[in-house]
Amino acid sequence: MKKNYRLEDLDCANCAAKIEEGVSHIEGVKECSVSFVTEKMIVEFEDEKEKEIEKEIKKVVRKIEPDTTLKEV
Repeated sequence: MKKNYRLEDLDCANCAAKIEEGVSHIEGVKECSVSFVTEKMIVEFEDEKEKEIEKEIKKVVRKIEPDTTLKEV
């Protein structure tokens, strides 16, 4: 499954890279791409772990950039 997210109020390119790295290491995530310029993240992951993976994605984003809001597009 592939999902698109908007990272509202993402502050810097370094944070975007850290989020991409962190989400990529979540078990079940096949691929992750974050664009600082467009404030978008595309994540491909295993369908059967969708809810668990989305929780972990939110944790990673909150830990790295607490003021950023994650919204599914």
